Amino acid sequence: MIVAKKRHIAKTISYRILSSLIGFIVMLIISNSVKVGAIFSISELIYKPIQYYIHERIWYKWIKYGLHNNK
Repeated sequence: MIVAKKRHIAKTISYRILSSLIGFIVMLIISNSVKVGAIFSISELIYKPIQYYIHERIWYKWIKYGLHNNK
């Protein structure tokens, strides 16, 4: 099975949107401040897609846990 890198990028983007929204809501509830929630979400939005993409590529290329051949 060949998986295009653009699939990993699309997964990264969709994951980050969901995760940033959840992070914003949690920080808003904890701090009762839209500003704190926004700063937290923006900082996560910048850093974590890079971290996730690298993690995803490492798993795809070198970690075979849970993969099965359909032969």
